[in-house]
This record gives sequence, C-alpha cells and structure tokens, in this order.
Amino acid sequence: MRSNHFWRRYDRLLGPDPASDVNDELRFHLEARIEDLIAQGWEPEAARQEAKRQFGDFRTVQQIGQRMGEKMERRKRFTERLSVLLQDLRYTFRTLARDRGFSIVSILILTLAIGANVAVFSVVNTLLLRPLPFPNAQQLIRIHDLDPKAAESSRPFSTDALQELQQRTRTFQQVTGYFGFSGPGNVKLIGKDQPRPLTGISVAGNFFPTLGVKPLLGRNFSAEEIVRNSRPVAILSYPFWKRQFAADPLIIGKVINLDGNPTTIVGVLPDTFDFGSVFSPGSKVDLFTPAIFADMEDWGNTMNLVGRLKPGVTLAQAQAEAASLFPQLHYNFKRPDMGVGYSADLSTLKDYVSGKLRRSLIVLWCAVGMILLIACVNLSSLLLARSAARSREFAIRTALGAGRARIIRQLLMESLLLSLAGAVLGLGLAYGILGWLSHQNSIALPLLSSLHIDSTALAWTLLVAIAASLLFSLMPGIRLATGSLQEALKEGGQATGEGKSHQRMRSVLVVCEVALACVLLVGAGLLLRSFLHVLDVDLGFQPSHSAAISVSYDDGGDPVKRGVILQQILQRVEQIPGVETAGISDNLPLTINRSWGIDAKGHAYRKHGVPDTFVYLVTPGYLRAMGMHLVQGRDIAWEDTDKKQAVVIVNETVARYLWPGEDPIGKIAIINGSSHGYAQVIGVVADVHETSAETAPGWQMYLSETAPQFGPVGAHLVIRTKLPPASLASSVMGVLREINPAQPAYQLVPIQTLVDRASSPRRFFVLLVAAFAGLGLLLAALGIYGVISYSVTRRTQEIGIRMALGATTGIVQRGVVLDTLRLTLAGIALGAAASLASARLITSLLFATSPWDATTYAGMIVALIAVALVSGYLPARRASRINPLIALRSQ
Repeated sequence: MRSNHFWRRYDRLLGPDPASDVNDELRFHLEARIEDLIAQGWEPEAARQEAKRQFGDFRTVQQIGQRMGEKMERRKRFTERLSVLLQDLRYTFRTLARDRGFSIVSILILTLAIGANVAVFSVVNTLLLRPLPFPNAQQLIRIHDLDPKAAESSRPFSTDALQELQQRTRTFQQVTGYFGFSGPGNVKLIGKDQPRPLTGISVAGNFFPTLGVKPLLGRNFSAEEIVRNSRPVAILSYPFWKRQFAADPLIIGKVINLDGNPTTIVGVLPDTFDFGSVFSPGSKVDLFTPAIFADMEDWGNTMNLVGRLKPGVTLAQAQAEAASLFPQLHYNFKRPDMGVGYSADLSTLKDYVSGKLRRSLIVLWCAVGMILLIACVNLSSLLLARSAARSREFAIRTALGAGRARIIRQLLMESLLLSLAGAVLGLGLAYGILGWLSHQNSIALPLLSSLHIDSTALAWTLLVAIAASLLFSLMPGIRLATGSLQEALKEGGQATGEGKSHQRMRSVLVVCEVALACVLLVGAGLLLRSFLHVLDVDLGFQPSHSAAISVSYDDGGDPVKRGVILQQILQRVEQIPGVETAGISDNLPLTINRSWGIDAKGHAYRKHGVPDTFVYLVTPGYLRAMGMHLVQGRDIAWEDTDKKQAVVIVNETVARYLWPGEDPIGKIAIINGSSHGYAQVIGVVADVHETSAETAPGWQMYLSETAPQFGPVGAHLVIRTKLPPASLASSVMGVLREINPAQPAYQLVPIQTLVDRASSPRRFFVLLVAAFAGLGLLLAALGIYGVISYSVTRRTQEIGIRMALGATTGIVQRGVVLDTLRLTLAGIALGAAASLASARLITSLLFATSPWDATTYAGMIVALIAVALVSGYLPARRASRINPLIALRSQ
C-alpha cells in the first residue's frame, strides 16, 4: 500500500480541507483493496478494475463524503469559536465586575448619551421620517390658496369652491375639507350636571374616507346627514368616548345634547387617529359633526382643504392642474377689486404638518449626535487610562502566546458590553422622555401624541450602541496594536512617567472634547439669545396681568339683547375685588383668527386691493383689559350701535396705508367689500402681533360686538388684575353662572399662556439644545478632570522629586492648572473655528440674532475656561499635597 504524500501532513497546518481528506481516505481504501486482490493472485490491472467495480459509483461516494466532512468541519469550527467567545465573555464579565467604578461611570455616561439620541431620533422619526398614520399617506395633499395681496399668507376656501373642485378635478381621487375656525370649548355638552365644554370640528362628509380612517365603531356620515335640516349626528374621538362614556361598546345610536340639540352618535374613531396632532398641534378634539355646506354659503373662506391623489399622479401634475383650474373656481368676494379668483399652492400633507420643523429637528439631531461624540471621547480617554493600568496584564498575556488580535478583540468585547448595557438603560430613559413629551399639551408640536419607540428606533439604538463601542475603543485599540511588548512592560511598571505617545493621545482627546462642547455651547447660546429676543418683542398688548375665559350667552340673534347681556356681565365682573377692568372680544390674538377686507372710501387701489385684515368684535374696555395702547382717538362705547353707521378702530399699519399723511379719525372705511357696510374710524391702536412674536404685525380692525351689522363668532371675557388668575376663577365663574346658569365650566386662562403656547416650539427646541449643551459641558469637565487627574497620578514620582528639589506648592499647582488651560485653549480655538462655520447653518432659526454674536462666543469662552479651572484645580491641589519622601520611597 502506498503512503500519502508527505506534504499532506503539513498541509493541515494551513487549515482543514475536507475534500482532500475524503479523497485521501477513499484512495487509501481503494489501494488497500487492490493490494488484497493482487495477493489473491489477480493481475494488477484486473485487480484495479475489480476494486473500482466493488466500490460502485466512486464520484457519488466522494461527494457524499465531502459534504459530511464539510458539515463536521463547520460544526467543529462553530464549536471552537463559541467556546472562545464564551471564554472571552466570562473573562470580560469578571474584568468589568472587578473594576466596578469604571463600569458604572461608563454605563452612566452611555445611558445619558444613547438615551438622548434614541429620544431625539424618535422625535425626528415621527415628525420627518415616518409616514403619517394614514393609508398611502404619500397621496395626501394639503391645498392652499396663496393670498395675492399678501405673499406670505394663505387662506382657506369657500364651500362652493370646494364643491366645484370636487367636480372638476382630474388628478385627485377625492377632495375634502374641515372648518378652519373652530376653537377649544366651542360646543356644550348638556346633561344632568353643569354644561361641559367640548371641542368639536365640522368636517366634509367625505373627510374620513379621504384620509382612509375607518370608524372603530359605527359608520361615517351618510349622504342624508350632510344636507340642510338633517338630523344632528356626531362621531366621537376615541379619548372622549373612553373618558366620557367609559368606552361603552353600545354607544352607537345613543343621543346626547349638544348646544341644546339632540345629537345621535353614529361612530367612534380609532385610537390611532388624532386630529389635533396632525391638523391643529396641541389641541384635543372631542367630536366631529358634518359640515352643512348649504348653511355655510355666506360664511366666506372657512374650509381648509385636503385631497388624495389618484394612483400614479405626481404632485407636480396636480400643481399644474390647480394652476389652471383654481382661478376659475367660484370666489366668495363679489367685488372685482377684492380678487379675481384663487391661486394654487399644493404640498404633501407630511410637508404641511412638519416641513417647517425640518431644520430645527436636524439641528437638534446634530446636537444630540455631538453629545454621543463627547461621551465617546470621554470613554476613550477612560479606556486609555485603564489600558495603561493594564499594560502589564496585556504584556504577560502576549508573552504567554495571546496574539494582539485576541487582546484587541477582548477590548472590543468589553466596549460592546458596556455600550449594550448603556443602550438598554438608555432605552428606558428615552421611553420616559417620550412618555412625558407625548402628554405635553402646552407644546404646539405636530404628532406629539404619537411619539413612541418603534422597531426603527430599536434598530437605531442597536446601531448607535455598536457605533459608540467602536468609536470609544478605537484609540485604545490603535495604541494596543501599535505598541511594543517592551514598551508595555516598561509603562506597566513603576516608571517615573508615562509614555509620551500615550499622554499625547489623551491630550488630543481632551482638545477634541472641548471643541465639540464649544460648538454645542455656541449653538445653544445663539438659540437662547434668539429666544430672549422673541420674549422682548413688544406684542402690542400686555399679557402679564390679563386672563380670559369663554362666555356663553343666548341673545337669540338680537344685537340689542346681546348688548344688554354683555354690559351686565362686565358690570358684575368689574365689581369683583381685584379686577381692575374687563372687556369682551369674539377672538383673541395668537389664537384662531378670521380676516375681512377693509378699504378707504373714495380711494382706488391696485388690482389685488389691500391685504385682508384681522377683525375683532369687541366691547368697551377690551383694549384696556388687554393692555393695548390707544394711539389716538377713543375706545368703542356702548352707544356705538347706530344701525346706519358702524364704528371701527384700526391699527397703525392700516391707518398709514389707507390714509397716508392724513388724520384717520373720522374717515370712512369700507368693511369687507361693502358686504358689511361702512364704518367710521374713531381710534387708532398700536400694532399687535396677532399670530406670533416672530412675524411682523398685520392689519387689524376692531368693531363693536353689539353693532347689528356684524355677528360675533364667540365671546371671550378678558380681565386685568394684579392678583393670580386662579384666585379669581371661582368668583368670575360664579358671576357668569348667575347671569347664565347654563354657562359651561370654562377655565380662566392667563393671556401669558397664549403667548407661551405660540412660542412653545421654539422654547421646546431651545430647552433641549440647552440641556444637551449643559450635558456636553459636564462631560467635557469630567474629561478634563480625568486627564489631568490621571496625569498627576502618573507623575507622582516626578512631582515628588521636584518638590524635594525645592518646588513650592504654588509652583506645582500653577503648573498643573497651566497644563489644563493649555489643553482647554487649544480646544476653544479649534471649537471656535468650527462654531463659526456651523453657526451659519442655523441662521434661519435665529431671530434678531447674528450667527457671529460676540456675546455668545464670549460667554462660551468664559464658561469653558471656568470649567477648566475648576476641573484642573482639584488635581492641582492634590498634586501639591504629595509627600516627597513617600513618592521617592515608592520608586
């Protein structure tokens, strides 16, 4: 029998080869059989042929053997690798458990960094990345009408325009709409107890089918329920059904009393649909009623439109159709000089909901990403110090045969375990943050109630954890891979100092950490300065001592009776101790507002006329109660109820435009294209920011709420007081209930709350970025302290020798502090340059603030130097207390 080739014995050193092993084995048995046959007297060639015949299909046996060998080899390799992995895991757990302080600090840092990242990613995912919670949400389009007389504003549509568009469009499957001027508490639920204020929205009959929302219980509105004189019906929101009716499954068909009208409940919406979070951020809607178009023909532009594109139709195609079709739609104004038709402006519903927040969210995402980088730099510095302390351990393991790859893999495993532990705890932190945010009704952000951690957020968490572990183990891994055994042994002993490369690497990390903190602080400082400028804006009224409450009354449509009721309410309320003055308006600034047209009688204007004007129907005392400044003229009086001639107060912008260089007092204004007649100007008030502090004041006019020419859409009692509004709530409500026992239990809301709500998105982003900047500053302080403290520990013998040679305590402290400042100033220089570049990216988010605001940069420098001094002083003080004899004896 022939022996195998000698080289096959050594070929195994290069790794297993199941195919060659099977071939060798089969060849051995074949040749053994041939030798047996030759020994029995067979000729060699005949013996070979007989042996092959007895073996049968040699190739098939060979393939089966190869497959079995490969399978066994894979199982063997898997077992070996699993064994090595488990061995490394056990060693990693023992190592981290032995160094509990390092493990706890590292996991805490990672928890904060990863938790913040997951929370912000969930916000970004909900508002920007995830589709809206509707079927085929990419087909949903928000339809605007650009006001040709005010390029920055848009208007809703009239009901007849909506019906024409439904009939004539070729690009939309369906077009629907909802009433755009509904405010909180606009509906009263009358029952056994006191009337309860609810928020209701009137929607077109096809509103929910267009969105793809199917009722959880019951059905949608029927065709018979959206016409004039039909029976009142309502569809309940899920939270209201659960709260008011205890999630009664038999609620369909029951009748409730809304504003004195028996209303039948025909459906309950699913809990996945939140009207407010998509169309009116921050509001909570209780129920929906059908919009009766026949009753709304004379209401003007009141419907906000949404459409669903046909399959295969693009937004550009729909925009092209709208550009030609919209000017032909029925325009609610009859006068040609008030406008010639609608203009088209289409956007996806997703862009309408959150498009304006895109830049803010990206900045917030970048800020939290910097927190993760700072945390990784911090942990990298800790790992460098820890690896230096373990140099002897690594050197001994290397000397005993462990390869560098095995040791680096061990280091990566430790980093990964720490990162995964931080990710698990960070998920809990993010869950708590999102749970808190989702219930903040005071923050007017869209989709806030739908914030949650989904599968995408979990995948992001895992990705961040793995990326973080690789980032903060990179520098220690490089040092370990490039270091020598002799250097490791030398630095692992009781040397008089540490290696220069090691110290240089840690210094670079501190400089990077300070630079990142610098960028964060500058960004947060600029946004904070902008927010302070927003707060400093003169709104045109003084919200600090005013509060408002909705008022319910029944005047039967008689303006005379209305005047008597309102006058009685104000007289009684002003008698309450602590109330300085009071007034009533049908609308309030910074809430839902409507606009009418206004012209100067006898004047001609350009083709598109003048911008629409925000209109407020008010009583005497309203201007004083709001703290508004009457520039000239007088306030509205109760006597201003002449049926022939109404009166009006305009703001300064209207007065300057309509009567430039003239005294507007006594002039005649045309109200809403003469559809509401004429009004005499009796006063001019300072401009009011009616939508937000960040937008320029528009046009405003104030008409008498008791004038027969006008019909108020509601009533809001405004009081001015130096007392806390909460202390007057019961007294005010008592007066209102005495006058009208059916007065719902509305809340007395400080006007400042309306101001805060209008600025809540900016406040939300500023607070988060400021919190991240503070966290970054804390991590930078810990990083500086860790590096300097470690450096002092490593230089104990050196400092002891210097003190033995005559160095004073002050000299030692000054040297350590100067080292700290040197690293900090280098980081500030690098960070300032990066901040100048990054500040330009947030210019659009700044209000009355330059991206190169000197105060912000100076504050950043002072803050970082102060932190550096504190972080460096503690190790410096410890260094100055080193006993030279003990230090030299330890040598």
